[in-house]
Amino acid sequence: MSEPIRIVVGYTADDSGADALAFGARLAGATEAFLEVVMILPIEARGGVVPRDPGYERHVKERSQRWLTEASAKIGDDIAQSLHIRYAESFAEGLVEAAHEFGASLIVVGSARGASLGRSRIGSVASALLHASDVPVALAPAGSREVPTSLGVTRITAAIGLRAGASAVLEASVRLGRATHAPLRLLSLVPIDLPSGMDEELADLTSTAHADEVLVEAQRALPAGVEATVSTATGSSIEESVRGLDWHAGEIVLVGSSRLATPSRLFLGSTGSKMLRELPVPMIVVPRPEN
Repeated sequence: MSEPIRIVVGYTADDSGADALAFGARLAGATEAFLEVVMILPIEARGGVVPRDPGYERHVKERSQRWLTEASAKIGDDIAQSLHIRYAESFAEGLVEAAHEFGASLIVVGSARGASLGRSRIGSVASALLHASDVPVALAPAGSREVPTSLGVTRITAAIGLRAGASAVLEASVRLGRATHAPLRLLSLVPIDLPSGMDEELADLTSTAHADEVLVEAQRALPAGVEATVSTATGSSIEESVRGLDWHAGEIVLVGSSRLATPSRLFLGSTGSKMLRELPVPMIVVPRPEN
């Protein structure tokens, strides 16, 4: 019997943590994955800077364990899960270490405080992960805790391009589609950032032709037996293009890393960042391929 897929959820005792846990549970339920729910405490909490205080350390750990237990109870017994407390210099560093420890294929975090309902906002933890992790990272939009676990995953959208990273996004999307039994959509964006003096109609035609080329190449690269719908989003900006698309409540979008990423690591580029601001669904960022 093969080992289950493992998903690390970075939990915090607030709405962001609840959103991350809820999305992690929904994805775990859809893929029969094992959920590793992790709270990262600063090194200082166990006496790393000030003289060790066993009483304080015990208090912090017991409080954190209580928060984890209360949160875990809300997602029920149907999701296989384990609760952990780990110490690290930073939350992001601790989550990556936990993902390596458990052999996880995904790290899930919530949005930063202040995100609008249904949207994502990158805070310091997510930013550190999205620009350095060697494990795919998912960002759960604000309000994900209101989406029922039973909804599962209703569609996988692969945002693709002609860069080398497109193959990694396509492969990851196909794997996730198979695991969740969700239909696959291939998406190419056509933002028109017009240089000064350029003909608008010509730019539109050029951009659309490029998007069609992207989709044709992606369809050719699909494994035998895998089908996908295709969609081209047009607009005067990435944000407008994303707003003009239809999105399912249980959808997940996968994007690749920027060409600035070092091999096998993440780097959320400008296109992905602009998409994220308007996406009403979770986004998973895939590391750049080794080659």
